[in-house]
Amino acid sequence: MRCPFCQSDDTQVKDSRPADDGTAIRRRRLCGSCEARFTTFERVQLRELTVLKSSGRKAAFDRDKVTRSIQIATRKRDIDQDTIERTVSQIVRSLEQSGETEIESRAIGAAVMSALRDIDDVAFVRYASVYKNFTEASDFEGFLRELSK
Repeated sequence: MRCPFCQSDDTQVKDSRPADDGTAIRRRRLCGSCEARFTTFERVQLRELTVLKSSGRKAAFDRDKVTRSIQIATRKRDIDQDTIERTVSQIVRSLEQSGETEIESRAIGAAVMSALRDIDDVAFVRYASVYKNFTEASDFEGFLRELSK
């Protein structure tokens, strides 16, 4: 592993422990050149996922995009980072286990919406407003009416 500070290849693992409910390994590392400490995470990847965008374009799946979208939806809500990481791991695991290597972006959005619905109603509505492209107040009203049924 290359040091992110000095780019040296001379790094050592000082500590390893399970993270994200055992779906990842957290490693504390020390650079032999500049003596900086940093953390890396190692995760199992079952298969390479490709996202099929609504425009028809293809892009590599990015776990960090899912994490950021959930963090934005849950901003200023009482939801800890561990819950977000567990949720992202569950979403990614379900996508990988689907057997498909190409996943439509709307399927990813639907999986995030489903997960957020179980976590927090406000975060769910926030995410839905972007995912479903709400443009006016009546869009929210209709969505909330459906939600309350």
